[in-house]
Amino acid sequence: MATIAPETGAPEKPQWRTEPSAYQALKDFLAHNPQGMPPHEHPYDVSRSDIYVEDRWQPIFAEMRAKGPLHFVPHSPYGAYWNVVSHKAIQHIEALPELYSSSWEHGGITILERDEGVEGRELPMFIAMDRPKHTGQRRTVAPKFTPGEITKMEVEVRQRTAELLDSLPRGEVFDWVDKVSIELTTGMLAILFGFPWEDRRLLTFWSDWAGDTEIALVPELGNDREMVLQEMAAYFQQLWMQRSQEEPGSDLISMMIHSPAMNQMSPREFMGNLVLLIVGGNDTTRNTMSGIIHAFDSFPDQRKLFEQNPDLIPNAVQECLRFQTPLAHMRRTVTEDHELFGEQLKTGDKLILWYLSANRDTEVFANPDKLDITRENARRHLSFGYGIHRCIGARLAELQLKILLEEMHKRRMRVHVAGDVERVQANFVHGFRKLEVEITNF
Repeated sequence: MATIAPETGAPEKPQWRTEPSAYQALKDFLAHNPQGMPPHEHPYDVSRSDIYVEDRWQPIFAEMRAKGPLHFVPHSPYGAYWNVVSHKAIQHIEALPELYSSSWEHGGITILERDEGVEGRELPMFIAMDRPKHTGQRRTVAPKFTPGEITKMEVEVRQRTAELLDSLPRGEVFDWVDKVSIELTTGMLAILFGFPWEDRRLLTFWSDWAGDTEIALVPELGNDREMVLQEMAAYFQQLWMQRSQEEPGSDLISMMIHSPAMNQMSPREFMGNLVLLIVGGNDTTRNTMSGIIHAFDSFPDQRKLFEQNPDLIPNAVQECLRFQTPLAHMRRTVTEDHELFGEQLKTGDKLILWYLSANRDTEVFANPDKLDITRENARRHLSFGYGIHRCIGARLAELQLKILLEEMHKRRMRVHVAGDVERVQANFVHGFRKLEVEITNF
């Protein structure tokens, strides 16, 4: 357990590690153990991360969608599972939360097998709970994300975004992910949690370790991941103790402390909800902020439309969320035997809802592999999920993305991809590790 610095109330920074990143740890492991990952043998086993890091997943999902909405994969490193690939099928499943459970007790919300971890390492969180417990915990933090609260945040979000854009280098190549996407999203998370500003990059470090499903396949890294999560929990436990002795505040930790639905959480449940809020608030917005830049560079006609008509920005945000799909999937577990779209499902079957496939479904989106910021039905994307588990912070994410585009336009800022592009090697978080760019003006 770290000590507390008396001047700030924050843990002393030397006690908290920030290296290696989850990505670097996995990369280093594979460099020394080239056969270290279990094989993927089924042609429709889209749990394999190479198709995402190499950005070649689109035709595999298109082939599946053409054949039907559900496809069974009997063997994978994550066990047997069903691919759910159509927009209609995913909405249908998400609309029936009693029949298709999200509970961590049945397996949770990712493709990971529950028994892949060590017993006692499950992370209960309200997105991985069924009603009624899900309802009470979600209602605790929901007031932070009402339209009125989002409006209150707008001035600060705009000011921080403007200051950051004004600080970016001109005439040189830099990493947009690090300087813009991570900085803006970790800053927002720090404000939401009332988190010590000088330590905000810890939130990124913890988010990457918590959200990396690949690491769970490597027992050698499982203990490292657990240690990182324990450090995160220790830090937040100190903030919890500090806030519990203060008057109720508007930050998320204070809201949890003073909520009957959450103030008696177990340590693992507390950690699980932190992981949910950190990964949900960090990865989705961060990867769309990077995805916007990459997509505009890939479709210069759409970038020109954005430059000529800023009134398109709200719709451009929705289209970029559709096109990027920052979280690739969610998982549901069947609670009783039944037939679905002609397939026989059994109790306990694992359904993987591939949002990135639904967002490219030609039954809903014409020419879906093209960015089109004038797309009339862009808002039908499933990047925030659907039903009772729809992302609670969706409005805040949309606000951050809209302000980023507005402030870029105000400065007549055009961002070119000018160097390395490195994607996340994972089947859950879908985004960019590095995006080297250069700024010019339009």
